[in-house]
Amino acid sequence: MNNINEQVGFFKQTELADWKWKLSDLDNVKKNGKSVFSCFACGGGSTMGYKLAGYDVIGNCEIDKRMNDIYIANHHPKYNYLMDIRDFNKLTDLPDELYNLDILDGSPPCTTFSMAGQREKTWGEEKKFREGQVMQTLDDLSFVFIETVMKLKPKAVIMENVEGILLGNAWQYVQTIYRMFEEIGYHVNHYLLKGECMGVPQTRHRVFFIANRIGKKEIDMSFNYKPITYKEIKDGQGRSLSKNCKTYKLLCDARQGEKDLGMAHQRLYGKRSFFQSKILYDNDVVSTIRAKSNDFFSYEDKKGMSKNDIIHSQTFPEDYKFIPDTYNNISYVCGMSVPPIMIKRIAERIYNEWLSK
Repeated sequence: MNNINEQVGFFKQTELADWKWKLSDLDNVKKNGKSVFSCFACGGGSTMGYKLAGYDVIGNCEIDKRMNDIYIANHHPKYNYLMDIRDFNKLTDLPDELYNLDILDGSPPCTTFSMAGQREKTWGEEKKFREGQVMQTLDDLSFVFIETVMKLKPKAVIMENVEGILLGNAWQYVQTIYRMFEEIGYHVNHYLLKGECMGVPQTRHRVFFIANRIGKKEIDMSFNYKPITYKEIKDGQGRSLSKNCKTYKLLCDARQGEKDLGMAHQRLYGKRSFFQSKILYDNDVVSTIRAKSNDFFSYEDKKGMSKNDIIHSQTFPEDYKFIPDTYNNISYVCGMSVPPIMIKRIAERIYNEWLSK
């Protein structure tokens, strides 16, 4: 039950710039004949990972219309459900294809388990969260998703969440997840995976619950790809800052190794602030891309991240249709999505070790 992969060992070289790609490249991916349906599909990060691994993603369920519009524009799903997953679970006229899935994918919104949020204070509360902009609870969505598993009975399940679900009182949710999977006939393990060890140019750490009903007990989820630094992905077109603005002054005062502008603000203005404004170093891996990443700044260039910097660090394709195509929206969609390359690595392992045999 405590199978957490810490991913240590020798580095493996990434494929040639596989973080730099286009949607048109999917036409050259060899299909493996396996099907996926994605819940909480968001901007389509997971969907692209499965496609890169050769899977056919036949549809999605997403509550947020803005995200769903972006998903449709890029993926043209055969089956599309714009609704709360609770309502999806009540449907009685689903197509037969959804009952013969190889993988059911889900990334239940994780705001309530994030270490940067209020955590326990929001558990069990119904409120209007940013995800979907409707009244709902979020902390129980993993359980609701397992009800979807019970309904569709896929061969395998991949459920993603934040690292914070393993910490403190949230461990009770992990225990319940295990119990619920076991009660419906699935063997499950969880893995703490690190994007920087998987060929993702970002230190994105996520927990993946990987379950199956085909009798498999374990799967190798060790990944040791060579870390990709910010210098390797940045395009040099970062957002310029006025030399008179506070952010520029803080960047000039920042000292090598400081992770944010908080200490510089303390030195210059006598109080700690700007701690959410992250400092990027050329020789370091980009820190976790958030839904609001317009506060990431280059120590060497004294500039903000460019649109392409965000897209590349999240391993999204360069020709993805963001609607609207604005800096803030690109940041939001990428920050809310799973990096495609993370899912590609996992999906390839599941195919090779489970589904191809």
